Amino acid sequence: MKPLYCLLTGLLSLFVPLQGLAQDTDTLDLSVLLQPADPKSFYKQKDWFVWDPSVIQAEDGSYRLFFSRWPKAYTYLSWLTHSEIAVARADRPEGPYGESKTILQSRPGAWDAIALYNSKVYRFGSKVYLYYTSKDDAGANYSPKKLIEIARGGYSTKEWQHLVRLQRPGVAIADSVDGPWQRLDAPIAQPNGTIIHQTVNPAVAQAPDGTFRIILKGRNPNQKGPWSLQIGGRADRPEGPYTLAKGGCFGDFATEDASMWYDSKRQRYYAVVHACYLGTLELLTSEDGLSWRAAKHHVVCKKEIPIKGGKTLKVDRMERPEVFLEGGKPRLLLVSVKKGSESWIVFFPLKEEEATRQTSPLPKEPSEN
Repeated sequence: MKPLYCLLTGLLSLFVPLQGLAQDTDTLDLSVLLQPADPKSFYKQKDWFVWDPSVIQAEDGSYRLFFSRWPKAYTYLSWLTHSEIAVARADRPEGPYGESKTILQSRPGAWDAIALYNSKVYRFGSKVYLYYTSKDDAGANYSPKKLIEIARGGYSTKEWQHLVRLQRPGVAIADSVDGPWQRLDAPIAQPNGTIIHQTVNPAVAQAPDGTFRIILKGRNPNQKGPWSLQIGGRADRPEGPYTLAKGGCFGDFATEDASMWYDSKRQRYYAVVHACYLGTLELLTSEDGLSWRAAKHHVVCKKEIPIKGGKTLKVDRMERPEVFLEGGKPRLLLVSVKKGSESWIVFFPLKEEEATRQTSPLPKEPSEN
């Protein structure tokens, strides 16, 4: 019996790693798909900072770029106090996009009374859903003059910190990408203790069973670890309300600004995120949309802009990644960038997938973060 036992043991030892390999579907590598950007497609506005890009195809076959914007006159930090959501049109998803118009602004007296941003647009069934982040002042009754003071005072003011902690996600719903838009009367998710102080940066995807998943950023309640956590949530309807997971937060390093989708071929979720202090955009993955980890090929790109012709543009900020899908496959990577007193939206083409590479090690976050 001993030779037979040894033979079976040997076959089993071969089968186990092969079985693991067969089940491993985490093969997406966006870094090898990313192509240089064309400056002709950059989207910017003279008097506004533009941010939070999200693209969707319209009913007539054209495309809409939804984005947030806030006046340069009140400084870059006025995103928290004066941002609104606008839309522009193009014949191709990568643009160029034309003139824009405002579609959502603050609603005095409502939960979203102070600034709207973090725009993400999706079509689920026959409806279009425009997700965003906003807040009120919890009875502080800030005047228009005070809001300008808060924007110019920035992070160090107590009023800024007060508003930051009140941020929540919401959604507006329409039958068409051109509206009209109907907003809900309450936010769609709240901090649950696993994250605290805020629920921001909403991104949504439909699960194979017809339910919906959301990924949000919140503050870490622990003194150790990154200050920012990505958390998953679930709802039966795209408008929620979403129940956030009690675990499974991504906390290897501080991340935000997720762009999430379900990859039906690989049967898993992916999310491109801004790694706050690492100088990169990173790729996360999840089998259930609730528990997240770094993908095998987690590095998407550095926070710089390779341009057609071979040059590379260095920028001060490169955030809010958004993956535009076509036929369920990544077609474009959009980002918001800032350099000096200018901001604009960049469109990176993504080519068809080829062979993948070996796993890269996880980056290490600076110890002070």
